[in-house]
Amino acid sequence: MSHVDHFSLPTSHGPILSLRRTVGGGDASARGPGLARRPVLIVPGYGMNSFVFGFHPTGRSLEASLAARGLEVWSVDLRGQGKSTRGHVVDFSLGDLAVDDLGAALAFVARETRTGATTVDLIGCSLGATLAFAHLVLVEGAVERVGSVVSLGGLVTWRRVHPLLRAAFVSPWVVGNVRLAGTRQAARLALPALAKVAPGLLSLYINARSTDLSRASELVRTVEDPVASLNREIAEWVGRRELVVRGVNVSRGLRSVRNPVMVVVGRQDGIVPEETARAVYDEVGAGRRELLLVGTEEWPIAHADLFVANHAEARIFEPIADFLTSS
Repeated sequence: MSHVDHFSLPTSHGPILSLRRTVGGGDASARGPGLARRPVLIVPGYGMNSFVFGFHPTGRSLEASLAARGLEVWSVDLRGQGKSTRGHVVDFSLGDLAVDDLGAALAFVARETRTGATTVDLIGCSLGATLAFAHLVLVEGAVERVGSVVSLGGLVTWRRVHPLLRAAFVSPWVVGNVRLAGTRQAARLALPALAKVAPGLLSLYINARSTDLSRASELVRTVEDPVASLNREIAEWVGRRELVVRGVNVSRGLRSVRNPVMVVVGRQDGIVPEETARAVYDEVGAGRRELLLVGTEEWPIAHADLFVANHAEARIFEPIADFLTSS
């Protein structure tokens, strides 16, 4: 049984960030020497919060699985996600998330960890991996303060863009000026309907053949409203292909990242296609790199399946734990 502690982190730049720490069974306050390796911080991506890291419809969640392996597992909600606040501004940028929010979260975990470690591992999920690599490239000394990095369905350079995604982000001006609300409720209604009438379309994101959707009303708790200012940046990024944050080309800067890196790719992912997710493995400067390709014709793995698919613990979470405990 896992033990979970919740934390609220007021930052010097305004937002109040929500974090939680998950460890294996027993009294968390007495577990210090027994914890394995470094603490690991899981970073959520676009239009989501950290709920899904502690949820699985049929088995152990990502957090619980890693904690069962002796890891001290942290999850963060960046500004505007989950219970975290946005501070005093409505609009914010990828740089604000990657440098300011993630920097504050990493420093907090380094202070509060009971492992005795001085560095923190990162699992970046989808856009969370983008933010993790942007942090490493942009922030001086970050590569020394971070241990290993796992890119779970993440990306930096768009080698391939699905036509539907390209159409959605064709105009930076349009997506940057449209503010959406009620996304979670819309997803609660749409998910079971699409599973019945348009499973092919839904399979770009999640596959009913691989993931039990009977608890879809709980799963959608991870959904957040998109942020218009981020949409504008993403549209520019899709058009340019290479990631530029605060004037720095992060795609080209990946060569400077020497931390051990594991790249997990969903082979049927329509949001971050295999070629795009795999580009991180090809472009990063890490001496130790591991590539895990998951998904078959019988067990297709798209974007959300990476976190909630049947057999995810054995086929995805366990290999991640193996990497983190050996690097």
